[in-house]
Amino acid sequence: MNQEAIHDYLVDYFTANACDILDDRPGYLRVKLTVDLDKQLMNRPFYWHYLEKMGGHPETAILSLKTEPSDDEGEMVHFGSPRLHQIFKSTQELSPHIRLYENVSVNGKTNVPLEPWLAVNSKISYQSDLKKDAILSIGLNLINGTIVNPFHDQIQTMALTPKIPNYCFTLQPMIKPSSGLRRIESYIERLISQDDHEWAEQARRRWEYDEQLLDQFYEDLQDKPDIYTKEKQALKEMYEPRIHVSVINGGLFYLTSGVFL
Repeated sequence: MNQEAIHDYLVDYFTANACDILDDRPGYLRVKLTVDLDKQLMNRPFYWHYLEKMGGHPETAILSLKTEPSDDEGEMVHFGSPRLHQIFKSTQELSPHIRLYENVSVNGKTNVPLEPWLAVNSKISYQSDLKKDAILSIGLNLINGTIVNPFHDQIQTMALTPKIPNYCFTLQPMIKPSSGLRRIESYIERLISQDDHEWAEQARRRWEYDEQLLDQFYEDLQDKPDIYTKEKQALKEMYEPRIHVSVINGGLFYLTSGVFL
């Protein structure tokens, strides 16, 4: 997820949650938060407790975020930064799934069919003593099974609306959403299997090296103390390679046929 994609994601997030965008330019975003987002993001419970107790008028915070280095005042946001992680978590809580329609202009003479797409945004975490995260945005056409990756980038410039446009109708899915999720899960598993897993081999080599040092330290003891077993387990927990996939959010998108051709 590059910095430009992060900026677009932030704009979508704050717009969808009815915040006022005060400044939006490449690498910089300044927004006035709603009450709900202020409570979620700004960590000032005493202010809200006092305000609600005294019945005062709320003054929500203004958040300035930078996705590119500049002289502007603001918090730098990048993939893996605490603020972006907080916003991902907020997205899960506020809108784990959405339903949007392509905003098609129709003259009223022809009804336009819209095809259902199941979209899932997920995070893949590669973990050992080091950690790397990657964001995947997968779209699955529930009529013909076509998969688009990255889906979010493809629909970024589309005009979308939460209400179905006039003179449009939705097609019934041939693939059930539950089956679609399994297909997306299988697709992600294939992507992971095709990855370069040298990182895991390097972690195992570091694990083996530290384990050898531990064994050398206790090699003169015939009966190993409990601390030896605990340290060996700690090395396993730190170095053992593992891959964790979590869903950030998802939704149904109804789009015109051949939109990605």
